[in-house]
Amino acid sequence: MPEVKTVFKEVLPKQGQLSMEDVPTMVLCKPRLLPLKSVTLEKLEKMQQEAQRVIKQQETAQQQEHA
Repeated sequence: MPEVKTVFKEVLPKQGQLSMEDVPTMVLCKPRLLPLKSVTLEKLEKMQQEAQRVIKQQETAQQQEHA
């Protein structure tokens, strides 16, 4: 397909009021603190710590039975 470049010619009115479109500007807003860890990651870490604690309790219980 051949490329077709359309060039818009700027037209300024000779009479009347000249209006311009609103130019987007930067708007400052309050900074938000983002958590270093996501909620899901924290839940997974908590579950892993709980599982390790349970395993440790079972190991100590087994050692006490054999002693």
